[in-house]
Amino acid sequence: MNQPVTIRQLTPQEAREQIGALSAVLIDCVEGGASVSFMLPLTRDRADAFWQGVAEGVAAGKRILLVAQDPSTDTIVGTVQVILDQPENQPHRADIAKMLVHSQARRRGVGAALMQAAEEAAAKAGKTVLVLDTVTGGDAERLYERVGWVKSGIIPNYALWPKGGFCDTTVFYKQISAA
Repeated sequence: MNQPVTIRQLTPQEAREQIGALSAVLIDCVEGGASVSFMLPLTRDRADAFWQGVAEGVAAGKRILLVAQDPSTDTIVGTVQVILDQPENQPHRADIAKMLVHSQARRRGVGAALMQAAEEAAAKAGKTVLVLDTVTGGDAERLYERVGWVKSGIIPNYALWPKGGFCDTTVFYKQISAA
């Protein structure tokens, strides 16, 4: 990938059409050791079922699905979600979830570009407080600090690594202005 990626928001139809490509990114990340809710082995059927649920959330207006594409091949190399569906006393808040970058596209600014687009999409949706969690000590934690997120705290033994064994999780937040 020699050119910058293209970041775009998927429509509900596109989300359904891109399940295979999104599953490929998820499987690559989990096989690479990312603690993103799945245990190994992650089958294509389980990955596809996850993305089908995401596509349903997009169609229902409960989440925004953004992808990073290599402009030379149109291949999806990363993704992130903005979860809009929050309790009634938190209409101003959104969660950032499943920020995934394929192993072959890392260290090229894809994650930072996805995060910027997620913040912009959340602001456009009227959100002013964003939260996320990530594995403590990982590359994503360093990325979130670099792009201005505030570390709230660490929860020990919060989740499992894909091969088993506990990992700590760091919680972040960011205040943004609604568009």
